Amino acid sequence: MKKYYLETYGCQMNFAESAALENALKERGWQPSENPEEAHAIVLNTCSVRKSAEERVWGRLGFFKSTLRGKSVSLVLSGCLADHYGEEIRRRFPFVDCVAGNAEKSRLPEILDQLTENRGEIDLERSSVFAFGGNHLIPGSFKAFVPIMHGCNNFCTYCIVPYVRGREISRNPEEIINEINELTEKGVMEITLLGQNVNSYTSNKRSFAWLLKEICSFSSVKWLRFVSSHPKDLSDEIIDTMAEFPQICKSLHLPVQHGANNILSAMNRCYTKEYYLSLVSRIRRQMPEIALSTDLLVGFPGETEADLEETLQLIREVGFEDAFTYFFNPRTGTKAAEMKGQLSEEVKKERLGRVIELQRQISVWEKTKRLGQTVTVLAEEVSKKNGFEILGRTEQNSMVVFPGKSGIIGSFVRVKLLSLSGTTYRGQIDDTV
Repeated sequence: MKKYYLETYGCQMNFAESAALENALKERGWQPSENPEEAHAIVLNTCSVRKSAEERVWGRLGFFKSTLRGKSVSLVLSGCLADHYGEEIRRRFPFVDCVAGNAEKSRLPEILDQLTENRGEIDLERSSVFAFGGNHLIPGSFKAFVPIMHGCNNFCTYCIVPYVRGREISRNPEEIINEINELTEKGVMEITLLGQNVNSYTSNKRSFAWLLKEICSFSSVKWLRFVSSHPKDLSDEIIDTMAEFPQICKSLHLPVQHGANNILSAMNRCYTKEYYLSLVSRIRRQMPEIALSTDLLVGFPGETEADLEETLQLIREVGFEDAFTYFFNPRTGTKAAEMKGQLSEEVKKERLGRVIELQRQISVWEKTKRLGQTVTVLAEEVSKKNGFEILGRTEQNSMVVFPGKSGIIGSFVRVKLLSLSGTTYRGQIDDTV
């Protein structure tokens, strides 16, 4: 019996692709191993978007270099790091048996077979990024990620995604809907559509709004989410569709990145602060109950104290319920890495700290407004802190902990929000509803 060991880094797309890889390997007779030293093949599915993700992989390669010496195990490095540093990886880590980029991921099962059976040189001809088709489900899970497109055409000056994921390719809509139907038949309650910029999905002139309508009309999906959305491509039709269909969760991740127009321009974001605020107004006019989250990038080259204050003011004005905050780390090959006005680590970290503190206050303030409401919650797991409590998420993607039995996991319950601990609600099942 052949065994594989898989490590995944980075974004939700990588985790969806890893799930598809595992399913494909199992179909070929492979079994998972919890210990890399007991595996016949090790696969690292890597990320290069964040410096921290890169550093973790470099560290793991150093670990495997020492622990696998003399062992007959194949090591494959795939994903964004492979696309970004392919030749460097081969030079620095010659013990890596295969370096396969994103376009070669679909051939990994064949590659692993070839490596373990010593069938000669590997042909890494590029293949379809969607060759795994409708098989992204983690067995036994009641939530699933479904990729609908791949790559990005935007070329934000700080972002490496277009260089490692390539240009946008949209998946066939019939294949997407078929996969969703297969998932719901297997008990999946919540599906998240994935893409670097889902709003620009297009297939034979059919838009993302059209796809959302088709999924809601011709599948039995209970909750539908999507990430990520670029503000410049979030059309009125998408907003109207979100408001129209109850299956689409009233929760939207809408990355603004910054609050100063000069920085947004330098980032090549293609919108202004004023446009973003008008977009938020349109969304909330249609869906007053919606929860907005965002990405905030601090310390971009040339950022001044005045620019930072504009970001802080934007946070106050919008009232995000959550935010992914990070400071600028230059990515080799991007325009921002060569820009003048690079800030010191000390300044970037200090400014990021101020953004995090303000956002923490805003998150608590916005979530407090929902106290006393009875809401639908998808029960996800037993609390690690208390075996008599359940952790779940609301439609607005907020975490809730409440007394309950494990039998309700994977189902929807009505929960009254009683209090807030940090940014997690404490609640109670409302049996009167």
